[in-house]
Amino acid sequence: MYSQLLLPDLQILLQEDDADGLREFCEVFHPAATAEVLGSLSSADVWRVLAHSPLSLQVEIFQFLELPLQVTLVEDVDRDRLTQLLEEMAPDDRVDLLERMDPEIVERLLPLVAQAERSDIRRLLSFPEDSAGSIMTTEYASLPEDISVNEAIDRLRQQAPDRETIYYVYVLDEERHLLGFVTLRELILAQPDARLGDIMTRSVISVRVDDDQEVVAGELARYDFIAIPVVDNQNRLVGIITHDDVLDVVQQEATEDAHRLGAVEPLEDSYLTTSLLTLTWKRGIWLVLLLGAALATASILRGFEGTSQQFTWMILFLPLVLASGGNAGSQSATLVIRLLAVEQIDRSQNWEIISREFRLALLLGGGLAVLGFGSALLFEGVKPAAVVAVTVFLVVMLGTVTGAMLPLLFKSVGMDPALMSNPLIAAMVDVFGVVTYFSVALLMHFAFAG
Repeated sequence: MYSQLLLPDLQILLQEDDADGLREFCEVFHPAATAEVLGSLSSADVWRVLAHSPLSLQVEIFQFLELPLQVTLVEDVDRDRLTQLLEEMAPDDRVDLLERMDPEIVERLLPLVAQAERSDIRRLLSFPEDSAGSIMTTEYASLPEDISVNEAIDRLRQQAPDRETIYYVYVLDEERHLLGFVTLRELILAQPDARLGDIMTRSVISVRVDDDQEVVAGELARYDFIAIPVVDNQNRLVGIITHDDVLDVVQQEATEDAHRLGAVEPLEDSYLTTSLLTLTWKRGIWLVLLLGAALATASILRGFEGTSQQFTWMILFLPLVLASGGNAGSQSATLVIRLLAVEQIDRSQNWEIISREFRLALLLGGGLAVLGFGSALLFEGVKPAAVVAVTVFLVVMLGTVTGAMLPLLFKSVGMDPALMSNPLIAAMVDVFGVVTYFSVALLMHFAFAG
């Protein structure tokens, strides 16, 4: 939206080299809005615009740019300016950028960065991708427990300029063990001479540094925190994860699930910034897998070629039968995958889910079987209609239960449930559906013949 409205004016400012106008452009709008407009410019023009703002504002705007553009920008800037940029960036945003850069370039850059930031960068880069440690920031407010509220506020005032948030103040001992926390509201309302250790909350909800980022998002959402502390295996505070970072995680995980449900390998960047070759690969690998499943269905059909020639009417209702099972399975998979994404499900609840889906399958299968019987009866006789009805009931039962069980199975072995994509579920049910359809037809033919 901002890009369409402001880009023409910004291009005029660049053509006229209007320093005052470019400075005002950077300062008037929110950094996110400014970054949206800059995303349509060349790297050289982006740096020309940013050069008219102070370093702190440059960093704010830069952090709102998409990561691929950030990587492109840092490749086109001199070392001194890049070093200043890295030192000023928030630790978590800085690590996100460095993880996307060539490791050799990163190693050449680190000696140019101040020692404190360099150690922080190396530590954050050492955590596994998608772990709590990889998305946390080390810019948190902390105080000892043996000071007064009045002194605590004075110290907090000194820390505030360099901290991402000061609403939660974490109380630590000399070895940085997490003892408790106090909110800024509690500090303001407390008696000035009260001891910090007496007003703090000692029961602290925290996450481990090696916890998966989805676990962190779930905890933050469950307790409605603004930030959550991250501790190591000795309960020492190593960082915090703020709500804005968790929003990014939630969006990222939801996007990955949506991609996988549609049989697309998750994209690292947005659709428009991903190259055609990358899109071809990430979509192609799933299409090849689904092609294999379709070939399996074709080979099974060929095995029943004699039956299909004997009962020519069966081909008419094959799409109806396969669609019923595939669609039912896709519905179950979608519901269960979403359930696993937003709620903490114990293994004991797996059987409850399967039981619930089994009962749903009975209701859905029975209803669709009646409709299938009536539909087939309009075109063929009672016997074909009975075959269609029985098969629809069985494939809906099979698809529904399979669609629920496979994501649960993947989850139990530590894999992403969303790998059970809707097209894959449908393809698997198609294979079983063909076998079921022709088997039911043969069994009922011999039964009626007898």
